[in-house]
Amino acid sequence: MATAPDSKQPPSPIKPLPIASPSASILLISPSNQILLLRRVQASSSFASAHVFPGGHIDPDDGPLPPHGDVRVHDDSPAYRVGALRECFEESGILLARNRHNNKNIKNSNNAPSSSSSSSLLLQLTEQERDAGRNAIHQKQVRFQDWVRAHGGVLDTESLHPFTRWLTPAHIPKRFSTQMYLYFLPLAHPGIPQSLHIPTCDGGVEHTEAQFLPAAEWLSLARAGKIVLFPPQFFLLTLVADFLTAAADDDDDDGGGLTAAETLRAQRERLQAFVKTGDPPWGEKCISPWPLKKEGKRLVMGLDEPGPELEGTDRRGDAERVVFVQFKGKEGTSGMEVGWRKDVLDPGLEEGDEEKYLEARRKERERSRGGNGDLEQALRGRKEKL
Repeated sequence: MATAPDSKQPPSPIKPLPIASPSASILLISPSNQILLLRRVQASSSFASAHVFPGGHIDPDDGPLPPHGDVRVHDDSPAYRVGALRECFEESGILLARNRHNNKNIKNSNNAPSSSSSSSLLLQLTEQERDAGRNAIHQKQVRFQDWVRAHGGVLDTESLHPFTRWLTPAHIPKRFSTQMYLYFLPLAHPGIPQSLHIPTCDGGVEHTEAQFLPAAEWLSLARAGKIVLFPPQFFLLTLVADFLTAAADDDDDDGGGLTAAETLRAQRERLQAFVKTGDPPWGEKCISPWPLKKEGKRLVMGLDEPGPELEGTDRRGDAERVVFVQFKGKEGTSGMEVGWRKDVLDPGLEEGDEEKYLEARRKERERSRGGNGDLEQALRGRKEKL
């Protein structure tokens, strides 16, 4: 007599963890404290048509990195910094380098370039020189560092301020380990040609638009559905928007006795002070978003975990905030907001119960390697939209 099949199914094997490719991006802050975003081409293999910070893969020519599997590959290093500056130049035409022959490292007390003392340190090249360099570097006809050196410059890696690292969730096939940086372009000064700070797209190779806007305006455009942002960009813009606001275009004071230039400088100093706060500080946080819960059509993404590669280390993310987001497949995202984690967990949970709840959610996610079909479909859908 035939026996009934065993109702217990063997556990599904855990899929191999896709390698997180080292990459870097820059929140580039203009002389008027606006943020640069680029719109990716529709043919992009990742984040098609989305607005992103300038950045991309770390190239072997950018410098050595520890091998995959070594947790140190997820640490800030010279290779990430060179790669961030190279990608910024290739994608926007803005060269973050200083004149080697007059580089005295004159900076203000907050380690941000001063609007006046840095004017003579910038490497000033013609538009034709910059365009020729972008093309040659992109085509790998010359190493970025060699090209800058040949034009009398030195890369301004010291003025990059680490501002979180992001590890793509484990179940996404194409993953990145992205070091984010802040970089403050010098405040307006007669000795600095403003043409050096005007971004241009790369001719449609990777981007179709390049524009500076206030962080709050980028967020408004995303909320209105006029641009597509993904959680890392939306989250960091939300943080920055609390510090960098519009200032007057002239030397009139702001009502508090500060001129426009002084207001802009004060905003930068407050942002830099904020980056040094937190546990760990924002420059050291490593964030790998994970689905904490679902509210209606929106996922609530936890930001406290550093990603599977860094489990068991002292790396951590942001345990206080969450991102609300609806992933809409080919349409990208909508309904994105940043909130407080304490406000989305059951208010009746005691402190110990909260940790048990979070641990149960982590185990559930691990069993299915994340299992966030909405998120995976969205990222794949941006490519399938073509």
